[in-house]
Amino acid sequence: MERLTGSTELENDGTGAHAAAENIQEKTALLPDYGFKNSDSTLEPAFPELQVPQPFSLSVSAHAMHFDFSKRKKREQHGTGEKMNKLGNALYEIHHMDMLAAKDQWVNKIHPLVKLILTIAFLTVTMSFPKYDLTGLLRMGIYPIVLFIVGEISFRDSIHRLRIVLPLICFVGLFNPIFDRQVIGHIGTAPLTAGMLSMVTLMIKGIYSVLAAYLLIATTSIEKICYALRLLHIPAILVTQVLLTYRYVTVLLEEANRMTQAYSLRAPNQKGVHFKVWGTLAGQLLLRSMDRANEVYESMTLRGYQGEFYYTAKEPCKAKDWLYMGVWLVLFAVLKVTG
Repeated sequence: MERLTGSTELENDGTGAHAAAENIQEKTALLPDYGFKNSDSTLEPAFPELQVPQPFSLSVSAHAMHFDFSKRKKREQHGTGEKMNKLGNALYEIHHMDMLAAKDQWVNKIHPLVKLILTIAFLTVTMSFPKYDLTGLLRMGIYPIVLFIVGEISFRDSIHRLRIVLPLICFVGLFNPIFDRQVIGHIGTAPLTAGMLSMVTLMIKGIYSVLAAYLLIATTSIEKICYALRLLHIPAILVTQVLLTYRYVTVLLEEANRMTQAYSLRAPNQKGVHFKVWGTLAGQLLLRSMDRANEVYESMTLRGYQGEFYYTAKEPCKAKDWLYMGVWLVLFAVLKVTG
């Protein structure tokens, strides 16, 4: 600049880009009246009727900024941002489940085959109870309760994550009281029908099933579960499908999340995605998914994939694993016999 103009600074003639930039700066400045202690500036206060002591001017402006940003954040969370963040919340839930499985708890260190067998045994014993045996069924709740306590898993957060599945499970036996009206007892003065009792037992069985599967995933990573499935001689193609479906559903969610975010930036005042563009978004997601699937398959082939995954951290069942499984199996048998 010095070679071209002979000076290290450009002269401000009050016109052109300098004037425009100065005008924008004066209008958008957070503290337009602020000056240094020995400044010779003769700017007049923008709000002469507002007499604020000098030491508090910066703090007042900071509070105003915080209030404005917080209101904007709330509007985004309750408006379009909340609609578009559902995919982001789903991604967070999946990653949170992986974090739970990676915790350093002793129940997480139990061999995955043992935990898988116990889950199957628990579901089998639970489903074998008669539809009117409510007392024996309630005692089976000791298994999920112990796992929640030992695994340090929040019961409240778990119910919140399962808030969509549990109502559907409870809906299964909702019509039993209509078809089975035989009175088998009384609760105070109200009659208790066999349909009511069977409805409650079906709901409890469904809740136990969902909790057992949830606790298995929360204490065991998907790789270890697939490794346990292979130890039970489940076909490799099925195990591979389970592993890839669980792992790459996050990839699809990330693609969908990016697409909805791009849409929200182009339609800032619209709540949600307009129904007219659902087809376009679905088509784009399908094309991107196919491209990503080809890339993943090529990368897997280059790394030596031949149709089956091999779990590298193989560990044999130890004495504590067999003891853990034996104690629970004996307890299940006792609860079933005494039920």
